[in-house]
Amino acid sequence: MEQKRTKLYVLTGFLGSGKTTALLKILDQLKDHRIGIIQNEFGKLGIDGTILRRGDIEMTEINRGSIFCSCLKLNFVQALAEMAAKNFEYLFVESSGWGDPSNMMEILEAAKVVSGYEYHLKGVICFVDAVNFLEQVKDEESAFRQLKHCSLAVMTKTDLADEKQTAQVREKIREINPVCRILTSVKGELEESLLTQELKEGLWAEPEETTNSIETKPKSIFMEYKGEVEKERLDQFLREISSDVHRVKGFCRLKEMGWTQVDVVGSLIDYKQAETEEETLSQLVFISKIGPMVIKKIFAAWEKQVGTEMKLKN
Repeated sequence: MEQKRTKLYVLTGFLGSGKTTALLKILDQLKDHRIGIIQNEFGKLGIDGTILRRGDIEMTEINRGSIFCSCLKLNFVQALAEMAAKNFEYLFVESSGWGDPSNMMEILEAAKVVSGYEYHLKGVICFVDAVNFLEQVKDEESAFRQLKHCSLAVMTKTDLADEKQTAQVREKIREINPVCRILTSVKGELEESLLTQELKEGLWAEPEETTNSIETKPKSIFMEYKGEVEKERLDQFLREISSDVHRVKGFCRLKEMGWTQVDVVGSLIDYKQAETEEETLSQLVFISKIGPMVIKKIFAAWEKQVGTEMKLKN
């Protein structure tokens, strides 16, 4: 009897659009199934990998760039080939928020050549931040390409956007991708029947060369500090630098909350009680809008608002 092919889902979406939150909900729906994850972080630290790691789910992390870029593409092909031998029912690829998946079909074909195995591509799902997308897509080609090359667009954070803004985002989605399905999601909730549907039929754009390259790669750095910080002081620091970064995320020890997951996208700052306290140092990852100049901005804002000792690393 022929072996059932692993169902493959590729999750894309610009920085902070809610991919990891939605994937956590999906994993809850599939807790009795054999699942693999390829998780791609743009920075050196695997923050989302820490959040996703649970039970007997097997995960491969590919960090420090986009899996669609020539700098990591071979790593991605190899990871797909290795995962093919493990007889998963489902494999989820969560790409970096900077990832441009225009060459995804080429990568799948390369993985087939290496492994002799062909995945059952169920769909490419693009998560669209209803609050920030209209600004992101003005300046970021990756945000445009992610939507162009998806089979399903999921509008997230619709509870934080008004009706006019939501309507404008929906109109922009349809302008970029005239055929993909469009759904809305609050706090990562997705209809369970989604995983029984053939979403791949919504793919329409021809594969093309990705815009991800070493030359276009934004600056990514991370901060470490010891001890606890008052939430108000950290909040003031994050608001002062928010206009200079695409994204901030990580785990911090706050005086009021203890070990806390921190997410910053645009003007939205989210604090969530972390489930684990294994880490000894607080760590935040920054993806810069202004290149290496962000280092000086971070140091100045931290000294002004917090004042304790910290270290920045590449």
